[in-house]
Amino acid sequence: MMPSHQLVRKGAERGFRIWSVWDPSQLEADLAPRVAEVSEELLFTDFTDETALRETIARTARRNGIDAVLHCGHGGSVLPVVREAWQLGLSPNPPTVYERLRSHEGEDRAPAEAPRVSVETLTVNGIHHVVGMTAQRTTGPPDFHVTGHLHPAPLTDDEQKFISAVVEERLTASGYHFGPAHTEVALLPYGPRIVSCRAHLGGDRIPLLVEIARGFDLEAAVFTALLGSRPVVPRATQYGETGFFLLPEGRLETYTGTEDIAVTPWVRGARFPYTAGDRIAPVGDPRARRAYVVVEGSTPEVTRERVAKARQDLIADIRPGAR
Repeated sequence: MMPSHQLVRKGAERGFRIWSVWDPSQLEADLAPRVAEVSEELLFTDFTDETALRETIARTARRNGIDAVLHCGHGGSVLPVVREAWQLGLSPNPPTVYERLRSHEGEDRAPAEAPRVSVETLTVNGIHHVVGMTAQRTTGPPDFHVTGHLHPAPLTDDEQKFISAVVEERLTASGYHFGPAHTEVALLPYGPRIVSCRAHLGGDRIPLLVEIARGFDLEAAVFTALLGSRPVVPRATQYGETGFFLLPEGRLETYTGTEDIAVTPWVRGARFPYTAGDRIAPVGDPRARRAYVVVEGSTPEVTRERVAKARQDLIADIRPGAR
């Protein structure tokens, strides 16, 4: 359910046959062909229709001899999918796990100005393995909009231990038995506080940052974990950073520079899914994260400078206020 094309490709490369299910309104047009290309089949269904959604899961599982059903996203489709998969004997976690994780949403709040990190974990047979921690880059005051991510987060060993303990406690309390989890943590003066904990891989190309910094393929590890293999995560030897292109709101007229960015030696990934006439969302809108660059570097200062250079290289003519 809702897998990225990178995740499906890596599973297929390891001999897994994968049927991907998406709501057509939630899968971006330029990504759909990529998911379809590496899937046995790309199936579309309306996630707001719980009956149809559960029927799609059951029918696909029975017809193709599916061994496991994994939900790779979040939102209202998670519980219906897990309930159906559990009933079919195909979910590694019972629905109560996701209900417990969801029950904390809205309770775990923190001031916007508090620094935040995300913690990537992979749970195998009930044992939680911390893969790494990623710092948020923001606009700063007054809004603190997220502008990117840096991995690994510049934290002391003690800070990492405290954060790991809090996250592992939450996962254990929920009964989480298998799978990746992405936990956002606010760093407050009196200690770390969990803001959200969701049972899926981190977005915004965070798995790629982990691979750049540590040489550890978190997406591939999900599939080896299905076979019972525990992850062995190396220490980071460099930094990876995702930076969103910070464009003004309006209508895109013309743009240049994407070709130069793509061939820059330290750029490890980039996406600019717009064409002339498209509407550009303002900074802070989740849709603004669709366009990004991923870079590598020896220090956080180097990666920050390289993201800034990529942003300068993208020249976009945007008509403000156009509807």
